[in-house]
This record gives sequence, structure tokens and C-alpha cells, in this order.
Amino acid sequence: MFQIIGIVVIFGMIFGGYILEEGELEPILHAAPFEFMMIMGGAVGAMMVGNSGKTALGTLTGIGKLMAGPKWKKKDYADLLALLFTLTKTMKMKGVIALETHIENPGESSIFSQYPKILKDHFATAFICDTLRMMTMNLEDPHQVEDAMEAQLEKHHHEAGEAAHALQSMADGLPALGIVAAVLGIVKTMGAITEPPEFLGRSIGAALVGTFLGVFLAYGLVGPFSSRLQQVVDEEGSFYKIIQAVLVAHLHGNAAQISIEIGRGLVPSPAQPSFAELEDALSSIEAV
Repeated sequence: MFQIIGIVVIFGMIFGGYILEEGELEPILHAAPFEFMMIMGGAVGAMMVGNSGKTALGTLTGIGKLMAGPKWKKKDYADLLALLFTLTKTMKMKGVIALETHIENPGESSIFSQYPKILKDHFATAFICDTLRMMTMNLEDPHQVEDAMEAQLEKHHHEAGEAAHALQSMADGLPALGIVAAVLGIVKTMGAITEPPEFLGRSIGAALVGTFLGVFLAYGLVGPFSSRLQQVVDEEGSFYKIIQAVLVAHLHGNAAQISIEIGRGLVPSPAQPSFAELEDALSSIEAV
């Protein structure tokens, strides 16, 4: 919703100011469809050339993601901390072997099934289970585990950010494509140089609409879309960073409550539960 309001402000301020200066919209509206076709069509084609099909299609879902915002909400972070608390406490009290049935088939685990949204996220579930599986194979050096988890996080974050990078590349190219459209308009005008000044003026104006659209789309829409999408990807990435922090803290020998408190400190501020809220949540788990 906030992004939609921003788009309305962009169009309202730019075109509203133009109209208040007694500018005529008719020449822009007449030329815009053809200029838009050349500029955005060229930009989309260039993106298809420079990226894989998966990344190109990912930009479409990315538009929906940047409008909706990060998928992890405050309750999800609390659920993640509760899940990790249960796992680390079980490891502390019963050993890693007690978790084998849960990590081998998390879909049927009595622990994971309490948190269906986390279980539905393939990477989050695999990230937790794969790390715990390494521990069952006696890989208990915190530094080695942390390095292995960091490599997985970097790979996942890189792949998740490909759509944002593709949009930014498109934004970088749009002004130049606007110039291309404008040059083609000038070529058309020069071919009709014997026409009356009124015709030439309209033709040159239509060509300049291409330059306007290229810059407008780049800095008014596509560039900000890319920036917002990257913000969403970064914030969602913090969810997985919490998993790493808690499990590494556990390997350093900390009590489950301490490990979870370390993870709580990494929760983005708007979604971060207070110490008292987390304490209440963990107490209710212990009572089950």
C-alpha cells in the first residue's frame, strides 16, 4: 500500500506540475504508447538476453513481493525462536540423537509441525535440519559449522537477490534506450524536413517524449522498485541469520535461553519481541 501511494505521488507531482504550467498532455499521450513500446520492449528484451529465464520471470513475482513486503512477520520471528528453543533444549537435555527422527522427516515431526509457515519454507527447514544433521555426524566445531552455514546463506542470498539486480540493470539502461527512441524520432523528423513547422514541432516533441519516458521510468519507477525489492530480500535474509546465530551459540556451550536471546537480538526492530514477550512464549512451551 505504501508503494502504491508513492506511485500516485510520483505521477501526481510530475504531471500535475506540468499541467499547472499550462502544459498540454495531448502530445505526450499521443506519442507515449509508441515510445513506451520501444523503450520498455527494448529493456525487457535486454533483460532476457542478460539473465536466465528463471531470473527474468522472478522479476514478475518480485513486483508482488515488493508491494507485499517481507513475508516474515512478528509472529513468525517469535515462532522461529520458539522452534529453535525447543530444538536446542532437546539437544542439551537428551543429545543430538534425540532429534534424528525430527530432522530426517520434518514434515511428520511433532516439533516442526507446530510451525507450519516455517515448515513450508524449504530453505529454512533444510537449513535447520542439515545443520543438525552435521552435528549428529560429530561436526561440533562451532567455527566450522558457522563457516558452512555462512556459505549456504551467501548462496541463498545471492540467488534471492538476482531479480533485484536484474531490475536495477534495466533501470540503468532505460535512459539510454530513451535516447535511442528519441534519435529514431529525430530521424523520422529529418525525413519530413519539408513539412510545415507545425508538423515538425509535433514530431520533435514526440521524439523528446522518448527521452522523458526513459529517464522517468528509470528513476521514478524501475530503480525504486529494484531498491525496495533488495530491501525486502535483505530483511527476509535476517530470518535465516537468526538460525545460524542460535545454533552456533548452542555449539559454543550456551544454555538454550542464552542462545535464543542471542538470536532475538538479530530480529529486525519492527518485528523484535521484547525480552518479557519472549520469556512468556518460552515458558508456555516448557509447560506443554
